[in-house]
Amino acid sequence: MVHRVGYAPGVYDLFHIGHLNILRHARSQCDYLVAGVVSDEMAELAKGRRPVIPLPERLEIVRSVRHVDAAFVETVPDKLETWKQVRFDVIFKGDDWRGTEKGERLERDFATVGVEVVYFPYTVHTSSTLLTRALDALVTPQPGEARTAP
Repeated sequence: MVHRVGYAPGVYDLFHIGHLNILRHARSQCDYLVAGVVSDEMAELAKGRRPVIPLPERLEIVRSVRHVDAAFVETVPDKLETWKQVRFDVIFKGDDWRGTEKGERLERDFATVGVEVVYFPYTVHTSSTLLTRALDALVTPQPGEARTAP
């Protein structure tokens, strides 16, 4: 019997339905699911800003999702380095990566070690980036407007 280990990396900041969908779909395609939670420092390098929710809290949230068997803190940008530590058979990404330079690089790199890359539909209407922008708009005064935080 083949035991298929899946890996679903993400920042998982401001946890939302898109995150839950990725984890749910990922778990349906493997026997054991490891969620990779990107460190605050790595998230800042990748996205240009630190997550709103600090790593220990994001890790606890993701660990508590019933579809997740284990959570792993990602501290390096190279997914192959992460693979050497976790040893998964399939990696799951949002389909916003499909056909992009970074997605094609991911596919090439993982082909060398026999890891399958599976894409899931990206939840367009909800993302941590959109939620962060909405929060920023609530507390940042707009031009010609004096606003105080509630």
